[in-house]
Amino acid sequence: MKGNGQSLMSEGVIWKKITFFAMPLFLGNLFQQMYNTADSLIVGKYLGSEALAAVSSSGNLIFLMIGFFNGISVGAGVVIARFFGAKDYESMRKAIHTTVAFGLVSGVILTIIGVLFAPQILIWMGTPKNVLPDSVTFFRIYFAGALGLVMYNAFVGILQAIGDSKRPLYYLIISSIINVVLDLIFIRVFHMGVGSAACATIIAQFVSALLCSYRLMRTKDVYALSIPMIKFHKGYLKMILSYGLPSGVQNSIIALANVVVQSNINAFGDLAMAGCGAYAKIEGFAFLPITSFTMALTTFVGQNLGAQQYDRVKKGAKFGFLASMICAEMIGFVIYIFAPQLMSAFSNDTQVVLYGVERARTSSFFFFLLAYSHCISAVLRGAGKSNIPMIVMMICWCFIRVSILAVFVPIFSSIQVVYAVYPITWGLSSFIFFLYFNKINWMEETIS
Repeated sequence: MKGNGQSLMSEGVIWKKITFFAMPLFLGNLFQQMYNTADSLIVGKYLGSEALAAVSSSGNLIFLMIGFFNGISVGAGVVIARFFGAKDYESMRKAIHTTVAFGLVSGVILTIIGVLFAPQILIWMGTPKNVLPDSVTFFRIYFAGALGLVMYNAFVGILQAIGDSKRPLYYLIISSIINVVLDLIFIRVFHMGVGSAACATIIAQFVSALLCSYRLMRTKDVYALSIPMIKFHKGYLKMILSYGLPSGVQNSIIALANVVVQSNINAFGDLAMAGCGAYAKIEGFAFLPITSFTMALTTFVGQNLGAQQYDRVKKGAKFGFLASMICAEMIGFVIYIFAPQLMSAFSNDTQVVLYGVERARTSSFFFFLLAYSHCISAVLRGAGKSNIPMIVMMICWCFIRVSILAVFVPIFSSIQVVYAVYPITWGLSSFIFFLYFNKINWMEETIS
Protein backbone atom coordinates (compact mmCIF):
# COMPACT_ATOMS: atom_id res chain seq x y z
CA MET A 1 0.00 0.00 0.00
CA LYS A 2 1.40 3.37 -0.98
CA GLY A 3 -0.23 6.42 0.52
CA ASN A 4 -0.07 10.08 -0.32
CA GLY A 5 2.86 10.80 1.97
CA GLN A 6 5.06 7.96 0.83
CA SER A 7 7.73 7.94 -1.87
CA LEU A 8 9.54 4.88 -3.18
CA MET A 9 13.02 6.10 -4.08
CA SER A 10 13.83 2.81 -5.78
CA GLU A 11 11.76 3.93 -8.77
CA GLY A 12 11.97 6.88 -11.17
CA VAL A 13 14.70 9.29 -12.32
CA ILE A 14 17.51 9.31 -9.76
CA TRP A 15 18.41 13.01 -9.71
CA LYS A 16 14.74 14.01 -9.54
CA LYS A 17 14.00 11.63 -6.68
CA ILE A 18 16.94 12.89 -4.63
CA THR A 19 16.40 16.56 -5.46
CA PHE A 20 12.65 16.56 -4.87
CA PHE A 21 13.18 14.75 -1.57
CA ALA A 22 16.00 17.10 -0.55
CA MET A 23 14.20 20.36 -1.41
CA PRO A 24 11.58 20.20 1.38
CA LEU A 25 14.37 19.19 3.74
CA PHE A 26 16.36 22.22 2.61
CA LEU A 27 13.42 24.55 3.18
CA GLY A 28 12.68 22.96 6.54
CA ASN A 29 16.28 23.29 7.64
CA LEU A 30 16.26 26.86 6.34
CA PHE A 31 13.34 27.76 8.57
CA GLN A 32 14.94 26.00 11.50
CA GLN A 33 18.20 27.85 10.96
CA MET A 34 16.30 31.12 10.59
CA TYR A 35 14.56 30.74 13.91
CA ASN A 36 17.80 29.63 15.60
CA THR A 37 19.45 32.71 14.12
CA ALA A 38 16.49 34.83 15.21
CA ASP A 39 17.15 33.74 18.79
CA SER A 40 20.69 35.09 18.61
CA LEU A 41 19.72 38.22 16.68
CA ILE A 42 17.02 39.18 19.16
CA VAL A 43 19.13 38.28 22.20
CA GLY A 44 22.18 40.13 20.84
CA LYS A 45 20.29 43.28 19.88
CA TYR A 46 18.04 43.61 22.93
CA LEU A 47 20.00 41.91 25.74
CA GLY A 48 23.61 42.69 24.74
CA SER A 49 26.88 40.89 24.02
CA GLU A 50 27.05 39.04 27.34
CA ALA A 51 23.61 37.51 26.77
CA LEU A 52 24.60 36.59 23.21
CA ALA A 53 27.74 34.92 24.58
CA ALA A 54 25.61 32.97 27.06
CA VAL A 55 23.35 31.61 24.33
CA SER A 56 26.29 30.92 22.03
CA SER A 57 28.31 29.06 24.65
CA SER A 58 25.46 26.60 25.10
CA GLY A 59 25.36 25.53 21.44
CA ASN A 60 28.12 22.91 21.42
CA LEU A 61 27.05 21.63 24.81
CA ILE A 62 23.47 21.18 23.59
CA PHE A 63 24.70 19.20 20.59
CA LEU A 64 26.84 17.08 22.90
CA MET A 65 23.74 16.16 24.89
CA ILE A 66 21.34 15.52 22.01
CA GLY A 67 23.81 14.28 19.38
CA PHE A 68 23.86 10.72 20.72
CA PHE A 69 20.08 10.36 20.59
CA ASN A 70 19.89 11.99 17.16
CA GLY A 71 22.40 9.40 15.92
CA ILE A 72 20.14 6.62 17.15
CA SER A 73 17.25 8.24 15.25
CA VAL A 74 19.37 8.12 12.08
CA GLY A 75 19.92 4.41 12.63
CA ALA A 76 16.20 3.89 13.15
CA GLY A 77 15.51 5.70 9.89
CA VAL A 78 17.88 3.38 8.02
CA VAL A 79 16.13 0.29 9.43
CA ILE A 80 12.68 1.65 8.58
CA ALA A 81 13.78 2.67 5.08
CA ARG A 82 15.21 -0.81 4.45
CA PHE A 83 11.95 -2.51 5.47
CA PHE A 84 9.92 -0.01 3.46
CA GLY A 85 12.05 -0.54 0.35
CA ALA A 86 11.68 -4.32 0.76
CA LYS A 87 7.89 -3.87 1.35
CA ASP A 88 8.14 -5.72 4.66
CA TYR A 89 5.51 -3.57 6.32
CA GLU A 90 4.98 -5.66 9.46
CA SER A 91 8.66 -5.38 10.38
CA MET A 92 8.56 -1.70 9.49
CA ARG A 93 5.70 -1.07 11.93
CA LYS A 94 7.54 -2.83 14.76
CA ALA A 95 10.66 -0.79 14.03
CA ILE A 96 8.60 2.44 14.04
CA HIS A 97 6.97 1.74 17.40
CA THR A 98 10.27 0.65 18.96
CA THR A 99 11.78 3.93 17.76
CA VAL A 100 9.02 5.93 19.43
CA ALA A 101 9.41 3.98 22.69
CA PHE A 102 13.15 4.60 22.67
CA GLY A 103 12.58 8.30 22.01
CA LEU A 104 10.24 8.67 24.99
CA VAL A 105 12.70 7.04 27.37
CA SER A 106 15.62 9.00 25.92
CA GLY A 107 13.81 12.33 26.24
CA VAL A 108 13.17 11.79 29.95
CA ILE A 109 16.79 10.74 30.61
CA LEU A 110 18.14 13.71 28.66
CA THR A 111 15.94 16.13 30.61
CA ILE A 112 17.20 14.85 33.96
CA ILE A 113 20.87 14.92 32.93
CA GLY A 114 20.65 18.37 31.33
CA VAL A 115 18.85 20.06 34.20
CA LEU A 116 20.96 18.52 36.97
CA PHE A 117 24.45 18.81 35.51
CA ALA A 118 24.27 22.08 33.52
CA PRO A 119 26.21 24.29 35.99
CA GLN A 120 29.11 21.90 36.48
CA ILE A 121 29.54 21.18 32.76
CA LEU A 122 29.55 24.88 31.90
CA ILE A 123 32.16 25.50 34.60
CA TRP A 124 34.32 22.70 33.16
CA MET A 125 34.09 24.48 29.80
CA GLY A 126 35.65 27.58 31.32
CA THR A 127 32.57 29.74 30.80
CA PRO A 128 33.43 33.27 32.08
CA LYS A 129 31.85 34.16 35.42
CA ASN A 130 29.98 37.15 33.97
CA VAL A 131 28.32 34.87 31.40
CA LEU A 132 27.81 31.76 33.57
CA PRO A 133 24.47 32.64 35.26
CA ASP A 134 22.71 33.34 31.95
CA SER A 135 24.29 30.24 30.37
CA VAL A 136 23.01 28.02 33.18
CA THR A 137 19.53 29.51 32.95
CA PHE A 138 19.34 29.08 29.17
CA PHE A 139 20.70 25.54 29.27
CA ARG A 140 18.42 24.32 32.06
CA ILE A 141 15.26 25.72 30.53
CA TYR A 142 16.20 24.37 27.11
CA PHE A 143 16.67 20.86 28.48
CA ALA A 144 13.50 21.00 30.52
CA GLY A 145 11.88 20.65 27.09
CA ALA A 146 14.29 18.02 25.74
CA LEU A 147 11.48 15.50 25.30
CA GLY A 148 9.90 17.66 22.60
CA LEU A 149 13.19 17.88 20.69
CA VAL A 150 13.94 14.15 20.91
CA MET A 151 10.44 13.11 19.87
CA TYR A 152 10.37 15.59 16.98
CA ASN A 153 13.60 14.10 15.62
CA ALA A 154 12.24 10.57 16.06
CA PHE A 155 8.97 11.38 14.27
CA VAL A 156 10.72 13.22 11.45
CA GLY A 157 13.12 10.30 11.02
CA ILE A 158 10.13 7.98 10.57
CA LEU A 159 8.45 10.23 8.01
CA GLN A 160 11.65 10.75 6.05
CA ALA A 161 12.42 7.02 6.03
CA ILE A 162 9.20 6.33 4.15
CA GLY A 163 9.94 9.17 1.73
CA ASP A 164 7.82 11.98 3.19
CA SER A 165 9.93 15.12 3.47
CA LYS A 166 7.07 17.60 2.86
CA ARG A 167 5.04 17.31 6.05
CA PRO A 168 8.05 17.84 8.34
CA LEU A 169 8.62 21.04 6.35
CA TYR A 170 5.08 22.29 7.02
CA TYR A 171 5.34 21.53 10.73
CA LEU A 172 8.75 23.17 11.00
CA ILE A 173 7.49 26.35 9.30
CA ILE A 174 4.70 26.59 11.86
CA SER A 175 7.03 26.03 14.82
CA SER A 176 9.60 28.48 13.42
CA ILE A 177 7.02 31.24 13.23
CA ILE A 178 5.86 30.45 16.77
CA ASN A 179 9.45 30.60 18.04
CA VAL A 180 10.26 33.98 16.49
CA VAL A 181 6.96 35.53 17.59
CA LEU A 182 7.44 34.29 21.16
CA ASP A 183 11.03 35.57 21.18
CA LEU A 184 9.85 39.05 20.28
CA ILE A 185 6.99 38.97 22.77
CA PHE A 186 9.06 37.61 25.67
CA ILE A 187 12.18 39.72 25.13
CA ARG A 188 11.11 42.94 23.42
CA VAL A 189 7.58 43.38 24.79
CA PHE A 190 7.84 41.87 28.29
CA HIS A 191 11.60 42.52 28.69
CA MET A 192 12.28 39.01 29.94
CA GLY A 193 15.84 37.63 30.06
CA VAL A 194 17.86 34.96 28.27
CA GLY A 195 15.75 32.17 29.71
CA SER A 196 12.74 33.38 27.73
CA ALA A 197 14.57 32.61 24.47
CA ALA A 198 14.93 29.00 25.64
CA CYS A 199 11.23 28.97 26.64
CA ALA A 200 10.24 30.09 23.15
CA THR A 201 12.37 27.36 21.60
CA ILE A 202 11.00 24.48 23.69
CA ILE A 203 7.40 25.58 23.13
CA ALA A 204 8.04 25.58 19.39
CA GLN A 205 9.70 22.15 19.61
CA PHE A 206 6.73 20.62 21.41
CA VAL A 207 4.34 22.08 18.84
CA SER A 208 6.28 20.50 15.95
CA ALA A 209 6.51 17.16 17.79
CA LEU A 210 2.77 17.15 18.47
CA LEU A 211 1.98 17.94 14.83
CA CYS A 212 4.18 15.05 13.66
CA SER A 213 2.63 12.63 16.13
CA TYR A 214 -0.87 13.71 15.10
CA ARG A 215 -0.02 12.96 11.47
CA LEU A 216 1.40 9.54 12.31
CA MET A 217 -1.60 8.58 14.45
CA ARG A 218 -4.25 9.86 12.02
CA THR A 219 -2.86 8.36 8.80
CA LYS A 220 -4.33 5.18 7.34
CA ASP A 221 -1.04 4.23 5.71
CA VAL A 222 1.18 1.30 6.64
CA TYR A 223 3.36 3.47 8.87
CA ALA A 224 0.48 4.57 11.14
CA LEU A 225 1.33 5.00 14.82
CA SER A 226 -0.75 3.04 17.33
CA ILE A 227 -0.35 3.90 21.03
CA PRO A 228 -0.83 0.28 22.26
CA MET A 229 2.02 -0.83 19.96
CA ILE A 230 4.52 1.64 21.43
CA LYS A 231 6.98 -0.67 23.17
CA PHE A 232 10.37 -2.30 22.66
CA HIS A 233 9.58 -5.06 20.17
CA LYS A 234 11.89 -8.02 20.56
CA GLY A 235 14.94 -7.85 18.32
CA TYR A 236 14.12 -4.47 16.79
CA LEU A 237 15.82 -2.28 19.39
CA LYS A 238 19.00 -4.30 18.91
CA MET A 239 18.72 -3.79 15.14
CA ILE A 240 18.15 -0.04 15.51
CA LEU A 241 21.07 0.29 17.91
CA SER A 242 23.38 -1.68 15.62
CA TYR A 243 22.71 0.90 12.89
CA GLY A 244 22.38 3.97 15.10
CA LEU A 245 24.86 3.47 17.92
CA PRO A 246 27.93 4.25 15.78
CA SER A 247 26.25 7.46 14.57
CA GLY A 248 25.29 8.38 18.12
CA VAL A 249 28.80 7.75 19.44
CA GLN A 250 30.22 9.69 16.48
CA ASN A 251 27.98 12.69 17.21
CA SER A 252 28.85 12.65 20.90
CA ILE A 253 32.60 12.36 20.36
CA ILE A 254 32.63 15.14 17.77
CA ALA A 255 30.47 17.29 20.03
CA LEU A 256 32.86 16.63 22.91
CA ALA A 257 35.73 17.81 20.72
CA ASN A 258 33.73 20.92 19.83
CA VAL A 259 33.14 21.55 23.53
CA VAL A 260 36.94 21.56 23.88
CA VAL A 261 37.10 24.01 20.96
CA GLN A 262 34.47 26.16 22.68
CA SER A 263 36.53 26.09 25.88
CA ASN A 264 39.48 27.48 23.91
CA ILE A 265 37.25 30.22 22.49
CA ASN A 266 35.94 31.00 25.99
CA ALA A 267 39.51 31.63 27.12
CA PHE A 268 39.63 34.67 24.81
CA GLY A 269 36.68 36.30 26.60
CA ASP A 270 33.00 37.03 26.13
CA LEU A 271 33.51 39.15 22.99
CA ALA A 272 35.22 36.22 21.25
CA MET A 273 32.39 33.97 22.42
CA ALA A 274 29.80 36.36 21.01
CA GLY A 275 31.62 36.80 17.69
CA CYS A 276 32.18 33.07 17.15
CA GLY A 277 28.61 32.37 18.23
CA ALA A 278 27.32 34.82 15.64
CA TYR A 279 29.46 33.14 12.98
CA ALA A 280 28.12 29.72 14.00
CA LYS A 281 24.60 30.88 13.18
CA ILE A 282 25.73 32.10 9.74
CA GLU A 283 27.70 28.91 9.11
CA GLY A 284 24.49 27.01 9.76
CA PHE A 285 23.18 28.24 6.41
CA ALA A 286 26.08 26.50 4.65
CA PHE A 287 25.00 23.30 6.38
CA LEU A 288 21.54 23.51 4.81
CA PRO A 289 22.34 21.84 1.46
CA ILE A 290 24.73 19.45 3.21
CA THR A 291 22.13 18.32 5.75
CA SER A 292 19.40 18.11 3.11
CA PHE A 293 21.38 15.94 0.72
CA THR A 294 22.80 13.74 3.47
CA MET A 295 19.29 12.98 4.76
CA ALA A 296 18.12 12.32 1.21
CA LEU A 297 21.10 10.07 0.48
CA THR A 298 20.63 7.98 3.63
CA THR A 299 16.97 7.35 2.75
CA PHE A 300 17.79 6.80 -0.93
CA VAL A 301 20.52 4.26 -0.18
CA GLY A 302 18.47 2.48 2.48
CA GLN A 303 15.39 2.07 0.28
CA ASN A 304 17.34 1.03 -2.81
CA LEU A 305 19.43 -1.52 -0.96
CA GLY A 306 16.22 -2.89 0.53
CA ALA A 307 14.84 -3.17 -3.02
CA GLN A 308 18.20 -4.61 -4.24
CA GLN A 309 18.69 -1.73 -6.70
CA TYR A 310 22.47 -1.63 -6.30
CA ASP A 311 23.33 0.31 -9.46
CA ARG A 312 20.94 3.10 -8.44
CA VAL A 313 22.78 3.40 -5.13
CA LYS A 314 26.09 4.19 -6.84
CA LYS A 315 24.57 6.66 -9.31
CA GLY A 316 22.56 8.41 -6.60
CA ALA A 317 25.61 8.72 -4.35
CA LYS A 318 27.64 10.43 -7.07
CA PHE A 319 24.87 12.92 -7.80
CA GLY A 320 24.38 13.70 -4.11
CA PHE A 321 28.09 14.34 -3.58
CA LEU A 322 28.32 16.78 -6.48
CA ALA A 323 25.12 18.68 -5.74
CA SER A 324 25.91 19.10 -2.04
CA MET A 325 29.48 20.25 -2.61
CA ILE A 326 28.53 22.84 -5.23
CA CYS A 327 25.70 24.30 -3.12
CA ALA A 328 27.81 24.45 0.06
CA GLU A 329 30.70 26.16 -1.73
CA MET A 330 28.41 28.76 -3.28
CA ILE A 331 27.07 29.67 0.15
CA GLY A 332 30.62 29.78 1.49
CA PHE A 333 31.60 32.26 -1.23
CA VAL A 334 28.70 34.55 -0.27
CA ILE A 335 29.60 34.34 3.43
CA TYR A 336 33.24 35.22 2.69
CA ILE A 337 32.28 38.36 0.74
CA PHE A 338 29.52 39.64 3.02
CA ALA A 339 30.95 38.52 6.38
CA PRO A 340 31.21 42.07 7.88
CA GLN A 341 27.61 42.91 7.06
CA LEU A 342 26.34 39.53 8.28
CA MET A 343 28.15 39.74 11.62
CA SER A 344 27.04 43.34 12.16
CA ALA A 345 23.44 42.11 12.23
CA PHE A 346 24.16 40.34 15.53
CA SER A 347 26.07 43.02 17.41
CA ASN A 348 27.07 46.66 17.24
CA ASP A 349 30.35 45.93 19.01
CA THR A 350 33.19 46.22 16.48
CA GLN A 351 35.33 43.65 18.33
CA VAL A 352 32.51 41.08 18.24
CA VAL A 353 32.10 41.69 14.51
CA LEU A 354 35.85 41.35 13.95
CA TYR A 355 36.01 37.98 15.70
CA GLY A 356 33.10 36.73 13.60
CA VAL A 357 34.56 37.97 10.31
CA GLU A 358 37.95 36.38 10.98
CA ARG A 359 36.27 33.08 11.83
CA ALA A 360 34.16 33.21 8.67
CA ARG A 361 37.01 34.02 6.33
CA THR A 362 39.14 31.20 7.70
CA SER A 363 36.58 28.46 6.97
CA SER A 364 34.10 29.53 4.30
CA PHE A 365 36.17 28.54 1.23
CA PHE A 366 36.45 24.98 2.53
CA PHE A 367 32.78 24.06 2.89
CA PHE A 368 33.06 21.65 -0.06
CA LEU A 369 35.26 19.43 2.14
CA LEU A 370 32.66 19.47 4.88
CA ALA A 371 29.98 18.51 2.35
CA TYR A 372 32.04 15.66 0.93
CA SER A 373 32.72 14.09 4.33
CA HIS A 374 29.10 14.32 5.43
CA CYS A 375 27.72 12.90 2.17
CA ILE A 376 29.99 9.86 2.19
CA SER A 377 29.08 9.30 5.84
CA ALA A 378 25.39 9.41 4.88
CA VAL A 379 25.82 6.86 2.08
CA LEU A 380 27.75 4.49 4.31
CA ARG A 381 25.15 4.81 7.08
CA GLY A 382 22.38 4.05 4.61
CA ALA A 383 24.37 0.98 3.54
CA GLY A 384 24.58 -0.19 7.16
CA LYS A 385 28.30 0.60 7.52
CA SER A 386 28.02 3.21 10.26
CA ASN A 387 31.25 2.10 11.93
CA ILE A 388 33.39 3.50 9.11
CA PRO A 389 32.29 7.17 9.38
CA MET A 390 32.33 6.84 13.17
CA ILE A 391 36.00 5.79 13.17
CA VAL A 392 37.09 8.38 10.59
CA MET A 393 35.26 11.23 12.31
CA MET A 394 36.53 10.25 15.74
CA ILE A 395 40.12 10.25 14.51
CA CYS A 396 39.98 13.42 12.40
CA TRP A 397 37.31 15.57 14.04
CA CYS A 398 38.02 14.60 17.61
CA PHE A 399 41.51 13.30 18.42
CA ILE A 400 43.42 15.25 15.77
CA ARG A 401 41.34 18.40 16.30
CA VAL A 402 41.87 18.37 20.06
CA SER A 403 45.56 17.48 19.67
CA ILE A 404 46.18 20.45 17.38
CA LEU A 405 44.56 22.76 19.92
CA ALA A 406 46.49 21.26 22.84
CA VAL A 407 49.84 21.68 21.06
CA PHE A 408 49.54 24.94 19.12
CA VAL A 409 47.21 27.22 21.13
CA PRO A 410 49.69 27.48 24.05
CA ILE A 411 52.54 28.09 21.59
CA PHE A 412 50.91 30.85 19.53
CA SER A 413 48.31 32.14 22.03
CA SER A 414 46.14 33.03 19.02
CA ILE A 415 42.48 32.37 18.35
CA GLN A 416 43.42 31.88 14.68
CA VAL A 417 44.65 28.41 15.64
CA VAL A 418 41.14 27.60 16.87
CA TYR A 419 39.66 28.88 13.60
CA ALA A 420 42.06 26.88 11.42
CA VAL A 421 41.48 23.54 13.14
CA TYR A 422 38.13 23.06 11.37
CA PRO A 423 39.18 23.23 7.68
CA ILE A 424 42.31 21.20 8.49
CA THR A 425 40.31 18.33 9.96
CA TRP A 426 37.62 18.55 7.25
CA GLY A 427 40.37 18.06 4.69
CA LEU A 428 41.85 15.05 6.51
CA SER A 429 38.51 13.25 6.81
CA SER A 430 37.66 13.96 3.15
CA PHE A 431 41.01 12.50 2.02
CA ILE A 432 40.48 9.30 4.04
CA PHE A 433 36.89 8.93 2.84
CA PHE A 434 38.00 9.44 -0.76
CA LEU A 435 40.53 6.61 -0.47
CA TYR A 436 38.04 4.29 1.21
CA PHE A 437 35.13 5.03 -1.09
CA ASN A 438 37.10 4.66 -4.30
CA LYS A 439 39.62 1.94 -3.46
CA ILE A 440 37.63 -0.53 -1.35
CA ASN A 441 34.67 -2.56 -2.64
CA TRP A 442 32.36 -1.33 0.11
CA MET A 443 29.28 -2.01 -2.02
CA GLU A 444 30.21 -5.63 -2.60
CA GLU A 445 30.84 -6.03 1.14
CA THR A 446 27.43 -4.56 1.90
CA ILE A 447 25.60 -6.82 -0.58
CA SER A 448 27.35 -9.94 0.66
